[in-house]
Amino acid sequence: MIALSLADVAAIVGGQQHDIPDPGLTVTGPVVIDSREVRPGSLFAAFAGEHVDGHDFAERAVAAGATAVLASRPVGVPAVVVDDVVAALGKLARAVVERLGTTVVALTGSAGKTSTKDLVAQLLTGIGPTVWTPGSLNNEIGLPLTALRADAGTRHLVLEMGARGIGHIRYLTELTPPRIGVVLNVGTAHLGEFGGREQIAQAKGELVESLPGEADGGIAVLNADDPLVRAMSARTKARTVLFGEAADAHVRAEDVRLDALGRPSFTLHTPTGCGNVTMRLYGEHHVSNALAAAAVAHELGMPVSEIASALSGAGQLSRWRMEVTERADGVTIVNDAYNANPESMRAALRALVAMGEAAQARGGRTWAVLGRMAELGEESLAEHDAVGRLAVRLNVSKLVAVGGREAAWLRMGAYNEGSWGEESVHVSDAQAAVDLLRSELRPGDVVLVKASRSVGLERVAEQLLALDGEVAG
Repeated sequence: MIALSLADVAAIVGGQQHDIPDPGLTVTGPVVIDSREVRPGSLFAAFAGEHVDGHDFAERAVAAGATAVLASRPVGVPAVVVDDVVAALGKLARAVVERLGTTVVALTGSAGKTSTKDLVAQLLTGIGPTVWTPGSLNNEIGLPLTALRADAGTRHLVLEMGARGIGHIRYLTELTPPRIGVVLNVGTAHLGEFGGREQIAQAKGELVESLPGEADGGIAVLNADDPLVRAMSARTKARTVLFGEAADAHVRAEDVRLDALGRPSFTLHTPTGCGNVTMRLYGEHHVSNALAAAAVAHELGMPVSEIASALSGAGQLSRWRMEVTERADGVTIVNDAYNANPESMRAALRALVAMGEAAQARGGRTWAVLGRMAELGEESLAEHDAVGRLAVRLNVSKLVAVGGREAAWLRMGAYNEGSWGEESVHVSDAQAAVDLLRSELRPGDVVLVKASRSVGLERVAEQLLALDGEVAG
């Protein structure tokens, strides 16, 4: 963060200074919301949560080196007091980004936001200092916290933007106005909250509506293969750059192929040349993510040869997203348990099958350990049923549906699609899944673990890795 005096902070956020002996005291460190993350010079933002009130940790934060606290009430230590800490955090982020003049790249979409953001960040660090969203902190708190990590040396600020309703992305773009906006896809994530894909498209398109015009450098990077995203070109004043496998995409992939582990390779085509990409990431769905990242890097002046090289070397920066680990006993665990929606479930199942082809030739099997997909509303039964049926159509060897009602729908979809019988099973919880797999896994098996974050299926993957060597034989 750029250095700001407490007087400057108070003026920016419209707050009152309390218990501050010297208004010239300066915030030089990051803004944090966890007192354990305080560093000398930090500003500690105190939120009153459902279970924990950050104001109770104000004294501890200052003792640990925080210059002051951003709070909604006096706390007995140096503080800037405001009516709404969330709104104040946003105002502070807006002011800092405006002073820096860094290039803001914003991404949204129903699936793949975090993986694509990680790819964009890895590419852009090759041409200048870059700050990006850690994990998927993409809401009205996480986004300004990320923006406030930027300093005078930051050239690019890469921000993931999430939405749970109309107007959410518009608000985020007002905090950190982007020059480049990327829309990946319009799927069915949060379908229960939005009501339909057209409403989701309306919300996602708020990003391109916020961009400056072409004369001012605005660029909308849109998925040519998604009709609802492609149509957003009519909603923006910015110049449109299309990515995808469509023939008219400005940045496109040709000759896409997968290796024995399901890692994609392709020929990258751009307006200024071509390059060969061989990715370290697992699953064909990463091709689209890579093209979006390549389009951004190309627009910011990165040579095609460097883009192809960087994509080939890029890894997964965020946890529990297609993390592939082979145990010493030959069992492979694919931990994709951070989140799930119908689109990402389908992509993960296809990646599992691609990874399992070589294993099956040696007698190994593919296991899909799946749980609830949240926030699908009235479509929940149909979507869970469809995922279960897809597992059968893709010839996944074993389906383990974990949890309550939605998991039962997953299993029922599989059962009704084909005569699986005992090859699909419904278990009550994560521990039951671990107990089952512990007795059933054998060398060469590949296990995918995936569900919405609230299910906590990462525990299955972690326990299976801890059981290295305990296969059935």
